[in-house]
Amino acid sequence: MTPAEFQLAALERTRGVLVDLDEPFRLLLAALLLGGNVLIEGVPGTAKTLMARCLAGLIGDSDSNSVKPFQRIQFTPDLMPSDILGTSVFHLQSATFTFRPGPIFANVVVADEVNRAPAKTQSALLEAMEEHQVTVEGERKPLPPVFVVVATQNPVEFEGTYPLPEAQLDRFLFKVLVDYGSADAERGVVQRHHAGLQVTDLEAAGLSPVVDLATVMDLRRQVETTKVDDSVTDYLVAIGRASRSAPEVQYGASVRGALGLLGASKATAAFAGRDYVTPDDVKAVAAPVLRHRVILKPEAELDGLRPDDVIHRILGSLPVPR
Repeated sequence: MTPAEFQLAALERTRGVLVDLDEPFRLLLAALLLGGNVLIEGVPGTAKTLMARCLAGLIGDSDSNSVKPFQRIQFTPDLMPSDILGTSVFHLQSATFTFRPGPIFANVVVADEVNRAPAKTQSALLEAMEEHQVTVEGERKPLPPVFVVVATQNPVEFEGTYPLPEAQLDRFLFKVLVDYGSADAERGVVQRHHAGLQVTDLEAAGLSPVVDLATVMDLRRQVETTKVDDSVTDYLVAIGRASRSAPEVQYGASVRGALGLLGASKATAAFAGRDYVTPDDVKAVAAPVLRHRVILKPEAELDGLRPDDVIHRILGSLPVPR
């Protein structure tokens, strides 16, 4: 199976559940093949968690009994790091401690309303998202090779929330914005539910695996071999550097942003059936890769400027390699 075939099969398999969400879901598919993490921002009821569940439903067979395909963690102000990572349990009969894995040990982990937990709990995700391992009581424990964090947050509710630190935001490959769909899309959702669609039972809705874990790893290797010309590399580096020197920006994208552009461009090219990256591939993923890495100055935010506006202006000002 090629990445292009995987994308087509995955989108076809999930269209019975997801309505008019091909573009944001394509970014989740790219994150799966890149081993990256995704932050989805949208108002309640826009299928943020459902997209993550569909992503997990496309993957068959877990690699061990302790690793589940999908786990959802509801972030709350009283959530503790051990609630995410796991803890050691003492057994009286054997007088030994046994590690009980937390929900982080899954192929797809949904951190629902991630900005509702305090900094101490947020930090529990940092090592997992970057190094694909956790440290519990001084002992390092590897996470499964296929591991993706899909975090959600509500952009309109601020009571009882904590802003995500820049260090954590930088560890998300994509920030996906999901808004209310069109009237036709909303009508389609209502009609499917009227016809008996139960999103609590995705298998009954026709969602079944299209890849196993070994195939995901093979698809990742195919994406890695996508060719990138030196001129395209210079172009994506220039985009990241321009985000730091823009007059409206307080902090721009780090080097991790350029690496994100590189990987996301490769996945976009592979999804299109090509073995090489074009400048258009870079442009297509620039906003979701960089929007959460561009921190605007307060006066720019007061003027109503958005990170996407700065990114689009940068793309329009830089010479495109040919």
